[in-house]
Amino acid sequence: LNCGKLRGSVTFYSCVCLFLPLHQGSPTRCPRAPSSPQGPHEGKVPHAQDLVKEMTNTSNTWNRPRCGVPDYPAHKEVHYRGRQRRFVLYGGRLEKTDLTYRIVRFPWQIGEEKVRRAFREALKIWSDVTPLTFTEIHNGKADIHIDFTRYWHGDNLPFDGPGGILAHAFFPKTHRQGCGFAPSESSLPAPAGTDLLQVAAHEFGHVLGLQHSSEPGAIMSAYYSFSYPLRLSVDDKRGIQYLYGDHPQPDACQTDFDAVSIIRGELFFFKSGYVWRIRDGHLQSGYPALASRHWRGIPDNIDAAFEDKSGNIWFFQGENYWVFDAEMQIRGPESIRNLGLSVSGIQAALRWGDDSNYNTYFFKSGSYWRFSARENRVESVYPRSMQDWSGIPNDVDATFRDVYGYAHFIRGRQYWKFDPVGMNSLEGYPRYVGMDFFGCRNV
Repeated sequence: LNCGKLRGSVTFYSCVCLFLPLHQGSPTRCPRAPSSPQGPHEGKVPHAQDLVKEMTNTSNTWNRPRCGVPDYPAHKEVHYRGRQRRFVLYGGRLEKTDLTYRIVRFPWQIGEEKVRRAFREALKIWSDVTPLTFTEIHNGKADIHIDFTRYWHGDNLPFDGPGGILAHAFFPKTHRQGCGFAPSESSLPAPAGTDLLQVAAHEFGHVLGLQHSSEPGAIMSAYYSFSYPLRLSVDDKRGIQYLYGDHPQPDACQTDFDAVSIIRGELFFFKSGYVWRIRDGHLQSGYPALASRHWRGIPDNIDAAFEDKSGNIWFFQGENYWVFDAEMQIRGPESIRNLGLSVSGIQAALRWGDDSNYNTYFFKSGSYWRFSARENRVESVYPRSMQDWSGIPNDVDATFRDVYGYAHFIRGRQYWKFDPVGMNSLEGYPRYVGMDFFGCRNV
């Protein structure tokens, strides 16, 4: 594992190792490091401990993989909002919240895109509840280095082949920052083997400063539960928010929305990973909520969304799009160039017209394209001018069609209502989104 060094003085480091049971019903022990001609590397893996002490013969944890990092005493006694807390902190926190990561090498058993998707989802469970952001880079120095490597690999913490150490990571404010994964363990299906998503989510928790939680079923529990979909427990959430704070929820009255769409007859507004749900003109209880609660795997900041005739929901961001059947992802991420578009980052998508004879339109920077659902491509690579939509501004952030057939175009905090018969914007517009859809008094 070749991890980038942190700035500042170095005083200690800690390793996180993961283990699989070698035989059902038998104890799992930390493996010894193989002998090496390089003298300093000989001996036991640092901090390895006998796991037998932590289990009894009647415990069902015999058959569950365990993270092998020792359960150090917490560096700081924490009383979180007057409640008993089970999360444990170690090594402090990272000094910034906008973080980059780099995957140095990939395992041969899994396609690169599947690996990238697993890491995106593993990081997203932490960014969904904090101000943290994670951006993958492909060159240069990253805040977090991720590597798949074998045996001795330069950090005095060797991987020992199938059935042994799966991965390890380093806590904040150590001389290394990142995670290492053993490629021989990466493609085994859970629960018989290793689930990369859960292992990665756990390891990233250590990288961010969390030790093991004593709450059963928590992502930061020393024992893996392999429960799906993967979600933070209340204790995981309290721990990470103690370090980095809560994810700030956007205020609908003071927000420029990323996308808006009618889905299953209800109106959804999207902003920075959150969604508002309006039914029969009323905001539903429990919203805003994380969009990933409904559509696991979509990016935080989507550019556009629409529901097609078959009821599938399309999401767009940058150069990619995703398609969901209800809450199940059936396509994506795929390049929007596969749809015939020559640009990336469309700003809005609109399904408009009668259900028996509708069209879908994509908008960007004063131009629009008509999309053929039958051909699954835009009708022409060359865009048309927004002047065809009389009274509508050139740059729009979101669009949707209401139940009466009117198209709504949103820019900033205002919207325009478009008459499908007169083919022009109605008088009295623009109006404020916050006032008309959310009952805001001050916008």
